[in-house]
Amino acid sequence: MKKIYEITNYLGIELSAKQQEQFLVYRRELIEWNKKFNLTAITSPEEIEQKHFADSLTGLLALDDRRLKQHLEIADIGTGAGFPGLPIKIVLPHIHLTLIDSTAKKALFVNHVISRLGIEGAEFVTGRAEDIARNRSYRERFDVVLSRAVARLNTLAELCLPLCKTGGQLIAYKKGDQNQELAAGAVAIRSMGGEAVSVLPVSIAGLADGRYLVSVQKARVTPETYPRRPGIPGKNPL
Repeated sequence: MKKIYEITNYLGIELSAKQQEQFLVYRRELIEWNKKFNLTAITSPEEIEQKHFADSLTGLLALDDRRLKQHLEIADIGTGAGFPGLPIKIVLPHIHLTLIDSTAKKALFVNHVISRLGIEGAEFVTGRAEDIARNRSYRERFDVVLSRAVARLNTLAELCLPLCKTGGQLIAYKKGDQNQELAAGAVAIRSMGGEAVSVLPVSIAGLADGRYLVSVQKARVTPETYPRRPGIPGKNPL
């Protein structure tokens, strides 16, 4: 698991034997389930390690050392087969993780992996982010909201920031030139109560191919009018 060690060593995190085994079992289950359910186009063990596990862990680079040690409430929007949330949960078992996706087969797989790895403090919520953000159990609840390869920033802000508490943080995994996307997302970010946008290039070996983390700090409560009805943020971004 060389790529995982590179990131965890950089962050000063030492993986236990249990955590190492959890990554190996997760990779094996993903390969087996993918034969039946088409969970990911990435199928080789080496690519899963680099492009799913290691890439997911790069999100920790956007958190300061103090927050890495706290009992954070973290949500993963559009988690798919559990990325980036589950690799982060393995590395930081003290957090509480809520994984959100609208696809039933993804829920079936992720719940199986959570059980198989003996993970506590994690739940999968099936549904659209627009609907879940209207649920008082989840709205304005999370310290950190993660999203990887889900939508452009102007749409993502409306899906994610209503779930983020004031003082919390959205971390979006992005790739390529972000100038145009950041400019287009400025209105949506402000409208959702966000500010202090920063961009952190990922320079970890093997992942230094134009990957960025876009971090948005939540400064104000999101107006009750947002998010709009399911599908509208994507079809008609702010």
